[in-house]
Amino acid sequence: MPRLYYLGGFVPAAVILDLLGVPAAVVFVASALGVIPAAALMSEATEQLAEHSGPGIAGLLNVTFGNAPELIIAIFALADGLQEIVKASLVGSVIGNALLVLGAAMLAGGWRRRQQTFGARAARAAALTLLAGAVVLSVPSLVLLAEGHALPVVGAGRQSFGSTSETLSIILAVALIVAYGAGLTVSLRAHREAPKPPGLSAAHWSVRRAVWVLAAASVLVAVASDTLVGSVEHASSELGISQFFIGMFVVAIVGNAAEHWVAVVAAMKDKMDLSISIAVGSSAQVGLLLAPLIVLLSFLVGPAPMAMVFNGYELAALAVAGLGTAIVTARGRCTWRSGAALISLYAALGAVSAAA
Repeated sequence: MPRLYYLGGFVPAAVILDLLGVPAAVVFVASALGVIPAAALMSEATEQLAEHSGPGIAGLLNVTFGNAPELIIAIFALADGLQEIVKASLVGSVIGNALLVLGAAMLAGGWRRRQQTFGARAARAAALTLLAGAVVLSVPSLVLLAEGHALPVVGAGRQSFGSTSETLSIILAVALIVAYGAGLTVSLRAHREAPKPPGLSAAHWSVRRAVWVLAAASVLVAVASDTLVGSVEHASSELGISQFFIGMFVVAIVGNAAEHWVAVVAAMKDKMDLSISIAVGSSAQVGLLLAPLIVLLSFLVGPAPMAMVFNGYELAALAVAGLGTAIVTARGRCTWRSGAALISLYAALGAVSAAA
């Protein structure tokens, strides 16, 4: 058993520590560590289910189950009224996958190779879908500015933006989900033209075993997410880190640990089609499916609806992620320098976020 799975012991440890009333920072760290092996288990089970399906279906299954921890975390955060943390974690997930994960994959895969190639058509379809999603997500914020209102400031608590913004958010949420389905169809159709590579894992699980592992990992993620979200507010003050930074980077990275790992491993094995399908596909799924789904759920969960209104930093981050991904995937080939450039953009956004 990989040593990474031993971190699963932090899940019950976090629950016990929370019940004992230890400092929130300790509970937060233990919960975050507990999410990682559960996400890795979900990733492994997903790979086994998709072993013979090709990069398109494999990438879709991986990002869908890989984003499940973030959806669970977001639901708990909505219930606690932490809407700005939810929005920060969503944007953080988009830029984390599009810049950090894709960058790390290109850097690791191209380090000892002159260049790597991948299906340009499928990659462009995914990148353009992500870029279009970033534009649509920005519309309610732009409408708010056009009406003479101010955007929320970085680190602000839960805010109400009026019924107009809420109604527009519902309409755009439904439109984004429909657009995601259409874009996914185009991307999968493009992937069918490429030969199906072998799976990443040499082991072969039965479908029943993979499903049981997915179910068990989801339960572990739910428990860890509950304690993680419950400790965010106090942990941020104890650690001297803003809730916005925790939501944008820490929660986003932890919630997407599964696809982070698999995308880099795939690139190191020169399977860039699968790596890009996971990294860019995950960003697109968060922006066009997960974010609008959470907006709709906010009308049922939590103290108030969450309008699709982002602060200026989040809007800039979405634009950088969408444009950066579109540029590096346009030619159908990449080098380690492409990955280094994306990671540099991510580090710059992190530095600005920490100073905000």
